[in-house]
Amino acid sequence: MEVYITKQLLQSILLPRKKDAHKGDFGHGLLVAGSEGMMGSAVLASKACLRSGIGILTTHTPACGVAILQISTPEAIVSKDKNDAFCSKIVTDEKYTSIAIGPGISTNPVTQNALYELLVTSKSRLIIDADGLNCLSLHPEWLKLIPTNSLLTPHPKEFERLVGKWNSNKVKIQKLKQFCNEFSVYVLLKSSKTILCSPNGELFINTTGNPGLAKGGSGDTLTGILLAFFSQGYSSKNAAILAVYLHGLAADLAVIKKTEYGLLASDIIQYIPKAFKEIQSF
Repeated sequence: MEVYITKQLLQSILLPRKKDAHKGDFGHGLLVAGSEGMMGSAVLASKACLRSGIGILTTHTPACGVAILQISTPEAIVSKDKNDAFCSKIVTDEKYTSIAIGPGISTNPVTQNALYELLVTSKSRLIIDADGLNCLSLHPEWLKLIPTNSLLTPHPKEFERLVGKWNSNKVKIQKLKQFCNEFSVYVLLKSSKTILCSPNGELFINTTGNPGLAKGGSGDTLTGILLAFFSQGYSSKNAAILAVYLHGLAADLAVIKKTEYGLLASDIIQYIPKAFKEIQSF
């Protein structure tokens, strides 16, 4: 089954907010992001998450990134790793409603080990992106450890490292469905026509976005948006549908002034509120 993700579909999924709501109603997410020289990924993902409705965000990052995050993103709580340059230990507890890992974390061996410990101890679904996926591709035997209904967000090259090469779109889709079914996960395969695949083989094709997104940092913002919706209690499928459409719509609104050439990932974040308004309008 193939379904196109449209504004009408989102309006049937996006939940209204109660007037007496408080921050505890919208979840506490943990974002594991950043390493020496890659702190921009942590900043972008954190800001996008906060712009997308999460109640509380904690960003776990190496010691070198604490000051950067505290200054650039004061709304986030910062958790400092004992390692100065890389994430080496991820402490999780019941206060976190969702966890995302990957933006800018590197594939340093200590970080690979931290991901492994998270996989074997996590009691709930995860969002795995970027270097988190690259670490998995170095240890394919870890794939079976991924919690059920987790969401992986590869671009084509990252997905190729996980499943091998393909020579046609038909083979790519076959590999996508097989992977999701085998490991009981959702995969958001990012491209000019981003596709969400469910464990039972459903395909959801996004209808927003433009070539301006083909720039470093865009994926980090998507991870932040996804974490926000996961933390608010949406199912993996609905969170991914909401996030990918909102992300692309924010980019579509931004390019009106920024152009496809000049669009930055930080511009996407600035247009998230306008994208929400667009979705909520009838």
